[in-house]
Amino acid sequence: MKATLSGLFLIFASIHFCAAQEQNGTSTVPAKAEQEIIDLSKAKWQWMADKKVDTLNTLFDDKAVFVHMGGSWGKTQELNTIKNGFIWYKKAAVYGASVNIFGNMAILLNDIDLLAVVGGNEVTNRLW
Repeated sequence: MKATLSGLFLIFASIHFCAAQEQNGTSTVPAKAEQEIIDLSKAKWQWMADKKVDTLNTLFDDKAVFVHMGGSWGKTQELNTIKNGFIWYKKAAVYGASVNIFGNMAILLNDIDLLAVVGGNEVTNRLW
């Protein structure tokens, strides 16, 4: 990539799980399920840093879209980008995370500083 990116990407991940419980006609989700999602997200950032594309291939949905300053693409291109080092998601310092659960879908929002190497240049971006 020719230009330094000011923001690398936003990911909205949907994670399907069966942890929701029905109580008085409303769905309640235990804090344990939210923590599991946060822990999975932290593991995902480490897998990206370690370039574990086989593990990420299992995690990312086939319909996932990855948005970057230089464009957007699907799962296959993102995995190739990671594998070939076009973007190295070196380290994500996570300052905060929140989980919103709707039925069997969860949306995780992170507040992070992302250290990455893009086109041979090391950049840090605040994503929130």
